[in-house]
Amino acid sequence: MAITRAKRNGKKLQPHLGSGRFYFALGVLALVFSSLVARAAYIQVIEPERLIVEGDRRSLRADSTMVQRGSIMDRNGRELAISVPVETVWADPQRVHEGNGLLNRERWLALAEVFRVDVNSLLSKVDDPQRRFVYLERKVTPAVAEFVRQLNIPGVNLKTESRRFYPAGEISAHVVGFTDIDGRGIEGLEAIYDAMLTGTPGERVYRKDAKGRVVEEISVTEAQQPKQLTLSIDQRLQSLAYAELKKAVRYHQATSGSAVILDIKTGEILAMVNSPSYNPNNRTDLQAHRLRNRAITDAYEPGSTMKPLAVVAGLEAGVIKPGDMIDTSPGWMRLGGRRVSDPQNRGLLSISEVLETSSNMGSAKIALAAGVDNVMKTYAALGLGNDTGSALLGESFGVLQDRRRWSDFEIATLSFGYGLSVTTLQLAQAYAIIGNNGVRVPLTIQRREGEPAGQQVISAETAQAVLGMLENTVLEGGAKRARVRGYRVAGKTGTSRKAIAGGYGDEYVTLFAGVAPVSDPRLSIVITINEPSGDDYYGGDVSAPVFAEVMGDALRLLNVTPDNLEDTQLRVAGFGGPSD
Repeated sequence: MAITRAKRNGKKLQPHLGSGRFYFALGVLALVFSSLVARAAYIQVIEPERLIVEGDRRSLRADSTMVQRGSIMDRNGRELAISVPVETVWADPQRVHEGNGLLNRERWLALAEVFRVDVNSLLSKVDDPQRRFVYLERKVTPAVAEFVRQLNIPGVNLKTESRRFYPAGEISAHVVGFTDIDGRGIEGLEAIYDAMLTGTPGERVYRKDAKGRVVEEISVTEAQQPKQLTLSIDQRLQSLAYAELKKAVRYHQATSGSAVILDIKTGEILAMVNSPSYNPNNRTDLQAHRLRNRAITDAYEPGSTMKPLAVVAGLEAGVIKPGDMIDTSPGWMRLGGRRVSDPQNRGLLSISEVLETSSNMGSAKIALAAGVDNVMKTYAALGLGNDTGSALLGESFGVLQDRRRWSDFEIATLSFGYGLSVTTLQLAQAYAIIGNNGVRVPLTIQRREGEPAGQQVISAETAQAVLGMLENTVLEGGAKRARVRGYRVAGKTGTSRKAIAGGYGDEYVTLFAGVAPVSDPRLSIVITINEPSGDDYYGGDVSAPVFAEVMGDALRLLNVTPDNLEDTQLRVAGFGGPSD
């Protein structure tokens, strides 16, 4: 009735709501908006990380700049280890499944054939569609990479990596070492200087919009280039030493051999080789024993190469003089129930003749007169039982015992190389000190500029006297096969029986240690042949000829002026030199 009257009076009818319903609706709207504001505040202020991450996943991109591993060079700039770019085959299993990449089995069979793996093993790597990355084959050849491109399997891709290559192969393998498949050094200098050779890749981080356009550059990190490692090694000397050593080991059917060449003035290691060796570019069937750098890891009782050092100890202690005579009659003696002897009664011998004839009696009497303290002190001063300074991986210090009580027999045996052990590198250093007028220079595998300061460990007079005796040993003694045409050589042979449980066995180690040219010593070389077979097992027959070949070629390669003018003139005139 009221509505009819309102219409009749021409008034517009207003809707009517109860106040409770109005406030309820208003409260609902306020609650909704409050919830939205609270949620937005929570997401953007309290815990924004997840959405930031999700946003960055869709818009942020990063490009890295690949840095090749630093090269290893010899002293003349020849490459011993370099990195080259290669391709690696990888797959995105999700893309493989989305693109039906598994339907064409023939292509996977072809891929397995070039990888030389079982096809089922290859397919098992991509059978999980949730995975996004898997390696199929690391660092393949360019031909294999091109074949993979032509197969055009969905989800199978190539990426550029770096592969280490060793141009010198087995010749320098023990010194340089090698890296693993990820480029980390695991042997030799590659392991020691891994941080220096690695460097740091550069990176550019930027943001893209939905159309792929760069809208913001976040950061740019410059690449840190690796350093180059320059060695003291002369690859020419390394090659010739390895060739001669390998030939000798094969000829004498020995188990192994080592050779070291030192620069006497600078302490640089110019060559360090071992046989057997291995090819670091192909380690598929590599045997563990071939990895050992025997020149620094294997320590032997050095035999008669210690006799010159015993003479040094006697001269330094003042118990003998260069012109003294030693009575070795009757050619043998008993010390504490044990026997020390020479092959025959040589009677009175000069100090030089003790070395020329390699008299056990003579060296034993010198050591007993000097006393064990002086002998051990001299051996230690010459670098035995200690670090050579080369900082090479796996270097052995040898064995130089430090104890209070020594029997006379033990002191005697120390003088002719038993009761202690040394490495080939340590022995080369000891002879280098004699050739350097008694100055000890720390050894190095890195190239040095100039001559470093050394330490006078024995007197120059003693060093000169012993050097002259060692020259007579090569000219008149049992080391005649170590002579080098045109050059004066000083050196000593050594032959020692190898220790076994309970005594000594029937295997030998043969050595030769020497320096040249005597007028101004430049090189110290030691040749070690382990367990030669056959009738030749003396240092003068096995190691000395290798020394002569290596020393002669090395001196000529380094353009060292000959100092044996008489020998040179005879050779030019058509007569044989002393080595005939």
